[in-house]
Amino acid sequence: MNRKDRFYRFLLWREKHIRERHFILFLSFLVGIGTALVAILLKQLIHYIQGWLVTDSQEGMNGWLPLYPVVGILLSGLFVHYLVRDDISHGVTKILYALSQRKSRIKPHNMWSSLVASSVTIGFGGSVGAEAPIVLTGAAIGSNLGRLFRMEQKTLMLLVGCGAAGAIAGIFKAPIAGLVFVIEVLMLDLTMSSVLPLLISSVTAATMSYIFTGTDAIFKFSQTEAFEIGRIPYVLLLGIFCGLVSLYFTRAMNRIENTYRKLPRQRQKFLLGVTTLSVLIFLFPPLYGEGYNTIESLLDGQYIFLMNGSLFRSLSGNGWGIILFTGLILLTKVFASSATNAAGGCGGIFAPSLYLGCIAGFMFAHVSNYFDFMHLPEKNFALMGMAGVMSGVMHAPLTGVFLIAELTGGYDLFLPLMIVSMTSCMMIIAFEPHSIYSMRLAKKGKLLTHHKDKAILTLLKINSVIETDFLPVRPEMTLGEIVREAIACSPRSLFPVVDRNNVLLGLVLVDNIRNIMFRPELYGRLKVSKFMVSAPAKLQPDMSMEKIMQIFDDTKAWNLPVVDPAGRYMGFVSRSKVFTAYREVLIDTLSEE
Repeated sequence: MNRKDRFYRFLLWREKHIRERHFILFLSFLVGIGTALVAILLKQLIHYIQGWLVTDSQEGMNGWLPLYPVVGILLSGLFVHYLVRDDISHGVTKILYALSQRKSRIKPHNMWSSLVASSVTIGFGGSVGAEAPIVLTGAAIGSNLGRLFRMEQKTLMLLVGCGAAGAIAGIFKAPIAGLVFVIEVLMLDLTMSSVLPLLISSVTAATMSYIFTGTDAIFKFSQTEAFEIGRIPYVLLLGIFCGLVSLYFTRAMNRIENTYRKLPRQRQKFLLGVTTLSVLIFLFPPLYGEGYNTIESLLDGQYIFLMNGSLFRSLSGNGWGIILFTGLILLTKVFASSATNAAGGCGGIFAPSLYLGCIAGFMFAHVSNYFDFMHLPEKNFALMGMAGVMSGVMHAPLTGVFLIAELTGGYDLFLPLMIVSMTSCMMIIAFEPHSIYSMRLAKKGKLLTHHKDKAILTLLKINSVIETDFLPVRPEMTLGEIVREAIACSPRSLFPVVDRNNVLLGLVLVDNIRNIMFRPELYGRLKVSKFMVSAPAKLQPDMSMEKIMQIFDDTKAWNLPVVDPAGRYMGFVSRSKVFTAYREVLIDTLSEE
């Protein structure tokens, strides 16, 4: 008996002896272990490469610092181009696309490709974060483990969420943030059947991370000044400021990426990207790498070290010089992060959003403290800024609150963290209804959301509701021919009119010719081209179901033809067919709860 046969026998034994619910819990436990190990490995690889490179720069060789990311991006790009041969960027967006459009199936290479590419990119100083790649890796582990054991689509979706939750919990030591991230960002509904597997993956991954890396928080933060209720107005203002920073980051990132995307060759993207990144790092050394050292300095109140090695270090003793320097970093970080990914690197925006938030919170408090009647603790506001910008960029206020609290141990600031996160998220939603991860999918109608009706329509595909049993007729056919060869032979009362190339020209409706179809004297005199009518609208096979239902509402039609981009007839979609499919998916979805 070969290995495959033994595995099939195991699957049969499992189906017979282990209940589905219990087996899902076991798989979620395995996903938690796998994602934690991968997260720990990624962090160790990044730290090893950074320690190997930055030792020399600490001894004064800062001139090499802008060149390291060029090497890392080149190695990452060559790895992806020649070995992976697939796009592995925008990790969270890929997960959302897989959930909405690929039946929660993620390619097997995503279990290791993002790990390798991002460790090289970030280790050599790329201005991005490791969190989104590790989330994609964790989701891929969950998806492929579920596929290995032949799990159905609903379970695959849950295991993808378990992988993402485990990745966040493992890399940040933040189990609650992992669970909330899946609900807010991946937009999976929390039901009684899904909460336990997500918790198991999150807690398992966080526990593994504690075992291997200790129980200390990622960022050391000591609150030296207690939060005062009288500072709530300033906290609200910080939330508005963080919302504006989030809006700037989201829109600037989108436009810069579109600019790079328009370049015809990858070589051009690489040259422009690495040149931009190197120049920015030369001018602003804190843009090198993830930026966690900068965050630690600001949370420790040591902002003076930000300008070490910079051309602006002569201004370090000037308070307004610090504000100018951090303000320029706030504006240029998005260019550095976009350039890193566009040039061929691999990384996410978790770390950049935390970085920008810390800078924004520090700037807000530092500027405010120049007024005699104000005294704001800069460390506290830097911490709150991290939650504010992350919440705004991701449209996930709870994720921002719990992640920052678990990252730093700053639970005493829970109330102001919630106020800043809520205010920032409300601010950006007024201008951008979708997060930086979901905006492109939302514009294409390919985003799964918490809105039950929209989510079900997203799960429906036009190919599943196209009906092809309508008899086509030709425009040169006579009334007699269509009566004898079409109407008499088909139960349908609608007939598409096509030419020799199968291009749809119009429609024949029985109701429209009922007054003449029983007059034999007209059978040879009237042709189809005389009494056919135009279709009220034509559907395309790549249209979203939400768009299709909107067209049905606008036209008041009951049946609409589907044509390919060349106008060739493919079939019809009817309201009744869509409603039937909708009810089936709705019943299937509600059965999970």
